[in-house]
Amino acid sequence: MSPFRSSTGIPENLAGFLCYFIPLVGGAVMLALEKRSRYVMFHALQSIMLFGSLIVGCTAAGFVPLIGAFAILILQLTGVVLWIVLMLASLQGRFYKVPYIGDFAEDQMRKL
Repeated sequence: MSPFRSSTGIPENLAGFLCYFIPLVGGAVMLALEKRSRYVMFHALQSIMLFGSLIVGCTAAGFVPLIGAFAILILQLTGVVLWIVLMLASLQGRFYKVPYIGDFAEDQMRKL
């Protein structure tokens, strides 16, 4: 548990959890509200980038005949697993970085 509070007034780990709880939207809302906590901003950016990428990937796979449906299924299963893992990690106060996306989110966070 993180004893620190974000600028929203709620504990950082709970704010990080909210970034993932409602995929894409939660991250956007927390990024707009958070002014100080790097922990919350990282999770908000990672949420936006991860779930945005999954949405784009599923949409693109929908245009591919035959294997598109299989690709969508794989992307959706991956999304559900990552959703659960990231919610649990953020509640525990951990910086869990998704490969590639987590690094990119961290770079973007430093620019904020």
